[in-house]
Amino acid sequence: MLKLCHSLHENLSMRGVDTMTEEFVNLRSRKNPKARIKLMGGHFATMNSHVNTYIDMSTVKTRHNNARETAATLAEEYKTGTMVETIVCLKNTEVIGAFMAEHLADTGRISMSAGNNISVVTPEFDTMGQILFRDSNQRMIEGKQVLILTDSVTTGALLAKAVEAVLYYGGRVCGICAVFSAVNRAAGMDVRSIFTVSDLPDYKGYAAKDCPLCREGQKLDVNTFGLVKF
Repeated sequence: MLKLCHSLHENLSMRGVDTMTEEFVNLRSRKNPKARIKLMGGHFATMNSHVNTYIDMSTVKTRHNNARETAATLAEEYKTGTMVETIVCLKNTEVIGAFMAEHLADTGRISMSAGNNISVVTPEFDTMGQILFRDSNQRMIEGKQVLILTDSVTTGALLAKAVEAVLYYGGRVCGICAVFSAVNRAAGMDVRSIFTVSDLPDYKGYAAKDCPLCREGQKLDVNTFGLVKF
């Protein structure tokens, strides 16, 4: 883990990226410096893969100023060419989603969604990991133009489930966006993101069964619920 941390520091520092501690580094968006994420090298597990870089998005997902700026940057992708009626928020992105709705619906801006009362919806998961919407939220999906929002994308597997769920409940997926994405497309659709692998050149993702870090015997430093202390 320490070797990967140092490598991450060196490569990002050469690009003028802020450093924070011996473990984390700050990466600010080229599109909007107030949209920032924190990175740490190591061996980590996500819902669908293993990766060599932990991306901490607590700042953009919880601090209202950073969330608002992140939302405004993402919303620019959908202002003039996409009608949005509902935003489905995955992985605790509701604050960003609410600011995106406000930005897109603002009648003072040129936007296809101006004046819309955009719904911001959080789905649930059943015991089999399938995405579902409660009865009270289904009317916000059925017959609506739905934008899917998530924090980070490694393989696109979760997005594929989200698209399937929206279609099942009668919605139309009008776009997919993320703060960071390692892929350009998921479920047959473009993924619009603020950060890509071009911003994280050392980022690698693997199927758990094919993870070279596991084969080398390197313990996991983090799981899907947060940092693990060994």
